Amino acid sequence: MKELGSAQLGWKENKTPVSGRFDDVYFSVDDGLAESLYVFVHGCGLPEALADKQAFNIAETGFGTGLNFLLTWQVWKESKTDCQLSYFSVEAFPLDKEELKQAYANFPDLAPFAAEFLDHYPTLTTGFHHIVLESGKVKLTLMLGDAADMFAELDGQIDAWYLDGFAPAKNPEMWRDDVFEQIGRLSRLGSVLSTFTAAGFVKRGLRDVGFDMSKRRGFGRKRDSLIGVFEENKKDSLHRGSANRRKNLKNKK
Repeated sequence: MKELGSAQLGWKENKTPVSGRFDDVYFSVDDGLAESLYVFVHGCGLPEALADKQAFNIAETGFGTGLNFLLTWQVWKESKTDCQLSYFSVEAFPLDKEELKQAYANFPDLAPFAAEFLDHYPTLTTGFHHIVLESGKVKLTLMLGDAADMFAELDGQIDAWYLDGFAPAKNPEMWRDDVFEQIGRLSRLGSVLSTFTAAGFVKRGLRDVGFDMSKRRGFGRKRDSLIGVFEENKKDSLHRGSANRRKNLKNKK
């Protein structure tokens, strides 16, 4: 298994985190919070999707600063739902605690969530790290390593996908066919996904593994983005493999 690498963090306009490795920002310079809410949280139908559910599983490609997780946690809490929220996110180039703390200074409204999360932030080693919050009602599994490798270790069903790697042209490893295949394998009929990109090969790759894909208006100055709904498993190669080498998703519906 590959060792974790450095994101080579920098700062744009002294506040927006930038990955020097991928020459891309972690969130919008204009309004990162509004972007994440529009593209991912609301793009996947939250908080309404949590209503009348006992459990809801979200998976993310690209943990980055964890902004999507903090916002999802906040929306979950404000909805006053009893739904068990399980969140699975992969990251090959994790930021350290001090880097995250500096990034969170952009979002004072998230300060209570950020502080509690940082209190539980793990030592950065390859593999699975489990963080339990809200007396066990919110669970984060932070998977540090290659996306396809990490998702191959999971077994179960994901209800919603946040596809938030850096831009495909700058980070093609996150948008490989084997990553799409794992997304298809872990999806159920009706699973949804949302992503900031509208790249044609991403749309085609997700269609190939069973998603009905369509464009929606992008955030801010971006014209288009993509959303999808899982309809069927179209690839014979999307088998479950050996169950004894995968981690079970808890609280399946």
